[in-house]
Amino acid sequence: MKDLPTPQFDLLPRKRNLLTMLLGQRSPRHRQADAQAHRAVSPAVSQPIATAPAPNANNPRAKLDVVWARHLDELREAQQLRYQVFAQEMGASLHGELPGYDIDRFDDYCEHLLVRERESGLVVGTYRVLTPAQARRAGGLYSDAEFDLRPIDQFRPSMVELGRSCVHAAHRNGGVIMALWGALGEFLGRNHLDTMIGCASIPMQHHGLPSGHAAASIWEQVRKNDLAAPQYQVQPRLALPVESMRCDVAVEPPALIKGYLRLGTKVLGPPAWDPQFNSADLPMMMRVADLPERYRKHFL
Repeated sequence: MKDLPTPQFDLLPRKRNLLTMLLGQRSPRHRQADAQAHRAVSPAVSQPIATAPAPNANNPRAKLDVVWARHLDELREAQQLRYQVFAQEMGASLHGELPGYDIDRFDDYCEHLLVRERESGLVVGTYRVLTPAQARRAGGLYSDAEFDLRPIDQFRPSMVELGRSCVHAAHRNGGVIMALWGALGEFLGRNHLDTMIGCASIPMQHHGLPSGHAAASIWEQVRKNDLAAPQYQVQPRLALPVESMRCDVAVEPPALIKGYLRLGTKVLGPPAWDPQFNSADLPMMMRVADLPERYRKHFL
């Protein structure tokens, strides 16, 4: 069982390459040095950091444990859930090193938050978190490939990127995402981070509407009430051509986007088109200072 670094801001001088470890391409001497360095900074057992009730179709009294992935097999569980949601449900075109898993290069640099059903042990929700130190080592954020983020460069020293958020189909009742957000709030406070950024996806077939009409209509809604100040607005590198789409369809944003907006999150600009995931991605940023008071005690 391979250990992952403890989820702590700027804990290690470097992050080990998990794919290289999996494929066994590092020499025995380097693997031994990695193991010794890891044992010096992290405990052997992963401890739950939060729990929350999570009724589901099979067991209304089931509960959830929220943990940070500490071993490679735990990361693989998150990547498998991501594949099920993004590829099998949403139709993303994912062709990675391991069939049936969603893996990209940023996984090696991120901390991975898991929500596990206590009774079955099944991972039913996940987020990945890229800290400022790890973003520098990775050469930037995932979102940098989709948007020109220079207008918000000033926030990078205390900004984390959230990504690959997904919840198992049987647990989309709000409990999982609230458990994840609670753990994220604790992580931000512990590491003195005050800004979160990420791409919130709208499937191109959202609510049965083809060709991005739903995404264009959702953009039209959020730009009126939830757009960031002009100095923080960013531009997509591959823009969704919203001007050629219907923008008057009565459609609600996905639940995750609605939740973000209730927390005071701002939309940074028009959506990008992600051809790999066949989705429209809205750039979103939430600052702890903008969090409504009624949510502070739950989120922080």
